Amino acid sequence: MAGSELDELTSAASAEHTGYGDGALIVCDRLVRIYLAEGIEVQALQGLDLVIAAGELTALVGASGSGKSTLMNILAGLDTPTAGSVRVAGQDLASLSAGQRLGYRRSVVGFIWQQTARNLLPYLTGAQNVDLPLRLAGAGRRDRRQRTAELLGVLGVGHCAGRRPDQMSGGEQQRVAIAVALANSPRVLLADEPTGELDSATAASVFGALQTANAELGATVLVVTHDPAVSSMVRRVIAIRDGRTSTETLRHDAADGTGALGHAVEYAVLDRAGRLQLPRDMTDALGMRDRVRLEPEPDHIGVWPDQPRRADADRADSAGGAA
Repeated sequence: MAGSELDELTSAASAEHTGYGDGALIVCDRLVRIYLAEGIEVQALQGLDLVIAAGELTALVGASGSGKSTLMNILAGLDTPTAGSVRVAGQDLASLSAGQRLGYRRSVVGFIWQQTARNLLPYLTGAQNVDLPLRLAGAGRRDRRQRTAELLGVLGVGHCAGRRPDQMSGGEQQRVAIAVALANSPRVLLADEPTGELDSATAASVFGALQTANAELGATVLVVTHDPAVSSMVRRVIAIRDGRTSTETLRHDAADGTGALGHAVEYAVLDRAGRLQLPRDMTDALGMRDRVRLEPEPDHIGVWPDQPRRADADRADSAGGAA
């Protein structure tokens, strides 16, 4: 992507971000991230748009290399965008200094890695791991002790307070890791494949802890997952393909009033530039390649392969025969 194109994306996002995503907790506006690897330009994010409201529990899905981890690293303050804008809790992440970025990671956002061993210090107990970010934030001893006990208890791992990570199961480690990430009451909790190394029963308990973090502790949760069981238990699933949001699946409460998530509807995402990613299984079935023909209708837009419609062809044949 040329420098002039990046400048245009950045200036456009800056000029137009007023009104876009106003009131939302997370707003990505035409987000671009480009890496240079051995002289080769890799576009991990290609103008991605995303809006997440406070209080949501959202799953992010996509194939390897689609841009999920890049997006999570940017939202976590571990990476910076090449162009576009990203705002979390009113903070423009692209403009933060190193010190401000550290403060952001300590107080605004919590992060959970897929690898259980990466989330906890191995020589500290569960309680000491939760206590550490509170200590670094300057909390008093009594407040630290109370907060640590509260989090471990709510997340169902109070019995791990005196255990080191090697004395915990994988699921217990991840639930303690959630407690660590929530220690300083962040607005946003990011989880990158938190159940990827766990069996289905243990994964369910870890996801239950994320639901608790959302419903009872007030964190807005964004979780990357390949686990269909996890993605089927959230109201909103966002799919990323080729560095852009491609589809969203929204689930609604079941009609029986049980509170379970029932009927799901998948929508294609129309981004800020008017781009639309059509599902590959649909385009392949219709032989759509390179170009499509659009036809406005009173209540929808027709999308047709780059060839005459069957009805048009039949009318042409009839006219030819009549002649």
